[in-house]
Amino acid sequence: MKAIVLAGGTGSRLYPLTQISSKQLQAVFDKPMIYYPLTVLIASGVSELCIISTPADLPRYRQLLGDGSQWGVVIQYREQARPEGIAQAFLIAADFVGSDDVILMLGDNIFSGGDDFPRAVSGFQGGATIFAYHVKDPERYGVVEFDKSGRAISIEEKPTIPKSSYAVPGVYIYDHSVVDIAKAVKPSARGELEITAVNLEYLRRGTLQVRRLSRGFAWLDAGTSTALHEASSYIEAIERRQGVKIGCPEEAALTRGFLTIKQFEKLITRMPQCEYSEYLSNVSDEWHRLNEGQE
Repeated sequence: MKAIVLAGGTGSRLYPLTQISSKQLQAVFDKPMIYYPLTVLIASGVSELCIISTPADLPRYRQLLGDGSQWGVVIQYREQARPEGIAQAFLIAADFVGSDDVILMLGDNIFSGGDDFPRAVSGFQGGATIFAYHVKDPERYGVVEFDKSGRAISIEEKPTIPKSSYAVPGVYIYDHSVVDIAKAVKPSARGELEITAVNLEYLRRGTLQVRRLSRGFAWLDAGTSTALHEASSYIEAIERRQGVKIGCPEEAALTRGFLTIKQFEKLITRMPQCEYSEYLSNVSDEWHRLNEGQE
């Protein structure tokens, strides 16, 4: 499976911060926002990734992430000249997707807790898999309606009167036919290629699976200044309480086996002395403790 991280858009809701830096490069506590979706994808076993962003911001992503080899993955880049909806990602990255399954994740969505995504990726058998998360303000999102048996029967984009309290978070898993489906999508009244239209086509075909995220799971949309502050506070509180970092791609790569312990430790030596590198050193020490006698 491959993955696309959509990190484009104008970031107008975060003005004036986005006058100097892309929304997905803003800090969420101690890491750039894009680290969080990348970590989820690496933890799910995805090693081929594509970042989509604006012509102005792509050089910054290349500077930050490189080709991904430092984490044992491959990162490609594609340019989004104009933001025209989430489904546009599949038109931009059609050559990247090819004949493979693909997971699309929005770069301003932050997820924490549970193994819902790794299990969904490993158990994917075609069609489409999306997720449902209970929220108090579903009218802000795409909303999925279930029948009495728990089967999804409708999806509406930002409905005035939501038919449920289950929003669709910004992560979607599709088979390769998503490219052709996206090509057939017509622009909405907002002038965008809506991802809901893609999901509705899979629903019409009877190949859409909707998985409700577990109660212990946290989904944070960091698209506004208030939400960005709340996300930073949440991450800081969890990390301080548990002593583990959320959104740490180096640790995810080590755990997944994309990096050996020697490669992981070499990566640490190239970092400046800081809280982040100190944490990774502690991860290394813990790895050696757990693997004592097996090295």
